[in-house]
Amino acid sequence: MSKRDYYEILGVSKDASKDEIKKAFRQLARKYHPDVNKSPGAAEKFKEVKDAYEVLSNPEKKANYDQYGEADPNQGFGGQGFGGQGFGGSDFGGFGDIFDQIFNGGSRRRDPNAPRQGSDLQYEMSITFEEAAFGKTTEIRIPKEETCTTCHGTGAQPGTKPESCPHCHGTGQLNTEQNTPFGRIVNRRVCPYCHGTGKVVKSPCHTCGGNGRVKINKKIEVKIPAGIDDGQQIRLSGQGEAGVNGGPSGDLYIVFTVKPHKFYRRSGDNVFLEVPLSFAQVALGDEIEVPTLYGKVRLRIPAGTQTGTKFRLKGKGIKNVRGYGQGDEHVTVKVITPKHLSEEEKMLFRKLSSLSGGSANPENESIFDRMKKKVFKAD
Repeated sequence: MSKRDYYEILGVSKDASKDEIKKAFRQLARKYHPDVNKSPGAAEKFKEVKDAYEVLSNPEKKANYDQYGEADPNQGFGGQGFGGQGFGGSDFGGFGDIFDQIFNGGSRRRDPNAPRQGSDLQYEMSITFEEAAFGKTTEIRIPKEETCTTCHGTGAQPGTKPESCPHCHGTGQLNTEQNTPFGRIVNRRVCPYCHGTGKVVKSPCHTCGGNGRVKINKKIEVKIPAGIDDGQQIRLSGQGEAGVNGGPSGDLYIVFTVKPHKFYRRSGDNVFLEVPLSFAQVALGDEIEVPTLYGKVRLRIPAGTQTGTKFRLKGKGIKNVRGYGQGDEHVTVKVITPKHLSEEEKMLFRKLSSLSGGSANPENESIFDRMKKKVFKAD
């Protein structure tokens, strides 16, 4: 997950207006854009600024970020599943597109050989309730494109290099002129021979076939943070698709699906458990063992406890994913009515019923007795 705060990256306060956020982004984008700034680290800095702006310029994403940070349950992506896990790609736009918007209002032709950021990827990971609570380190394999190590991304056989396209003379465009009643018009189109790159590869690399990139199944280590919840995600910087023309790689987003637990239910950092007890246990009181995520604990049940009574076990919930304390475990009592009684048990319950019926204690009165008293009192 990102270690720097998005507000800090853009240099604005949390109550900054949309115009202030946009202004800060434009200033930083002009400063760090790879088409302008060739210093080491500028491309990565620009990507960091772009990521911050994409969130803070969107009211819904900004509200979610203010509440959850980058572990946002509402920032999932719609990937396609495979093998029980989900995986997908999402291209959030390269450097050239943003450069056009910032500097030229979109009218500038993008340099086909300018560095471009690789696409972001998404992987859906299914984990157990306990893995979400305590975290773990695991490995995954994802299909992705990497720069070809044989030609180092040029697409040309080692010992050769791409040459200038003889059709467009390296411009990436073909111009055609046409005389019209309104004068001479020049039409420009992408060169179909070099596909706008301005370069052709006469001796393609035998490994990548001239593409400069190869498809691999890469093994990646993922550290699942303790306290992650269903639908939340983490970002692994630079683990997405390889960049183009020396641009930085995209990011990998891991979106988590937490399997339901057999006994526990989760809400935020708190866990909830329903404990079945017999009539005798709640009537006479008891001391029982209650399971928690950290082992069993003793819980005293006072005599006369009613079904639905709740007990709180402080600190026995789930650790907050952002480090803000720890939740509790809430235990709810559920009195179980026996379905099959022996003759001896039936006799004892009849005796108990007769004793209860003769008591002057209002708690032992039947609902019909209390209703009759109210009716006669009203008359």
